[in-house]
Amino acid sequence: MINPCVLIPIYNHKDTIAGILDQVSHTRLPCIVVDDGSDQATRHELEEQATHRPWVQVLHLPRNGGKGAAVKTGLLRAHEMGYSHALQIDADGQHDTRDIPRFLAEAEAYPKALVLGKPVFGVDAPTSRRLGRKISQFWVWVETLSLTIGDPLFGFRVYPIPTVVAFMQKKRLGARMDFDPEIAVRLYWAGVPIRNVVTTVIYPKDGSSHFQAVRDNVLLSWLHTRLFFGMLCRVPCLLLMKKSL
Repeated sequence: MINPCVLIPIYNHKDTIAGILDQVSHTRLPCIVVDDGSDQATRHELEEQATHRPWVQVLHLPRNGGKGAAVKTGLLRAHEMGYSHALQIDADGQHDTRDIPRFLAEAEAYPKALVLGKPVFGVDAPTSRRLGRKISQFWVWVETLSLTIGDPLFGFRVYPIPTVVAFMQKKRLGARMDFDPEIAVRLYWAGVPIRNVVTTVIYPKDGSSHFQAVRDNVLLSWLHTRLFFGMLCRVPCLLLMKKSL
């Protein structure tokens, strides 16, 4: 049996967080919300939510350090509290929380695995988002010499906490949008099983994204450069892994 919690990184999504927590409440799981240096209005909303929802714990970071920094902070707290798995969802309402039971069932069946959401995009998905994901997807397939990782950027996933925290303590990982693909690739390199769960992406009419095209694309480009050269010295091991699958 796994002992999971929900992990939600948030930055200035005061208008959506109550709805997300309403949806998450049906899982009856404890929830760790990590505020990544949000504005005062969001901080106030989070305090209100935590007051009325005893199963929600809010952690406030003093300044905006990036989604990866928030996720790492939440994973460390979840590890301290003894949880075995963290189901991560975003606070912007793009993830279909109705699929949470499917993610948890996959983690229950494969407790050592990293469970990744494999998104299905509707016609409302921005073309730039689709193209960017395809580029990252291509590079991750090159870096792993495998198609195992269905989508490296999608933030709807389940982390096996002890495995990930032990890895985090050994390796300095990205703190922004580069965290999601980097941890997936490096866990694959370490032999951690990867499972993919197909799920629909929702684009709220008034939704907002904190993806910064120039900064985050530069970060991702530098990440994939480093991972590519890291792959080169691992080619024999990766080929053996591929044969054993």
